[in-house]
Amino acid sequence: MNKKSSNKSFGILFFIVFLGFGLWPIINGKNPNIYLIIISIIFLILGLVNSKILSPLNKIWIKFGELLGKIIAPIVMAIIYFIILTPISLTVRLFGKDLLGLKFLKKKQSYWIKRKKDIGSMKKQF
Repeated sequence: MNKKSSNKSFGILFFIVFLGFGLWPIINGKNPNIYLIIISIIFLILGLVNSKILSPLNKIWIKFGELLGKIIAPIVMAIIYFIILTPISLTVRLFGKDLLGLKFLKKKQSYWIKRKKDIGSMKKQF
């Protein structure tokens, strides 16, 4: 994505965010936060003009997102692994299932799986 488009979308995104926070007190029957609304309008103008003023803020925002990704992704993956996959694995082992068919069976003559359906000629694949 080019910088101008990125700065434009960054400005519009922060316009929406600050406008939302500025108008949030209306829900509780209070007055809107004028300072946040003014900041949101500044972001909207800078975003629509594709201003280079937004470039350093955009870079900081991207670095913040990368930092969050480095921290949050391993935590989420660990939660998924230990809360979902580990109990499933223990349950499967408890019942003695071999879902992948990896156990070595001495009585079995061949591990070859016979195909029930003929796949036809492989000469003209495309």
